[in-house]
Amino acid sequence: MGSGSDLTNAQWERLEPFLPMSNGRCGRWRDHRQVVNGLLFQMRTGVQWRDLPERYGPWKTAHERHRRWSADGTRKMLLRRIQAEADAAGEIDRDISVDSTSVRAHHHAAGARHAPPLSADGRCRVLSLVITPGQCADCTRFEPVMDNIRVPRPACGRPRTKPNSVSADKGYSNRRYGRSRTDFMQDETAAERARRVETLPLRAHPSARS
Repeated sequence: MGSGSDLTNAQWERLEPFLPMSNGRCGRWRDHRQVVNGLLFQMRTGVQWRDLPERYGPWKTAHERHRRWSADGTRKMLLRRIQAEADAAGEIDRDISVDSTSVRAHHHAAGARHAPPLSADGRCRVLSLVITPGQCADCTRFEPVMDNIRVPRPACGRPRTKPNSVSADKGYSNRRYGRSRTDFMQDETAAERARRVETLPLRAHPSARS
């Protein structure tokens, strides 16, 4: 029996082609889908690795896969390839929001907190993330968060870095700490903006008011 964090068949079909293949010299990978579902379960629940449910296989395998893929860039590569595929299909909403949240550190960190500011597209999918100390002001991290938005293109070419519009609360409005929100937005012609507004749902939107 699976859990709410397990990949659906459709999600697995999109992810599977990008996963590493065995080179035949070091044995075969344990079932990727089982291990990936275990990683997702651990990230969603925060359970200790040793307490990972048996349906996800040996906990040491999941932990080692997590450690290896984090260290060698595999996880970042998977995110970039999925983003490129989604962008090519027109599935990334480039009207983004920026905000931060508070994440409690491990108890060995003596109660320290981290506040990761992040950017997400209009469908709440994360585009960039910056980890900061809990006492760090949001406005000081706005520029790094925006600079980390890099949606690759399926073929050659520079990655997409500029959204159509940026929404953020007034915690990010201090001009002392960097460029304004409009500095990160792409330039659009009147015709391009009109076409984009026609496809938006009925809601308050910066382009609709201009």
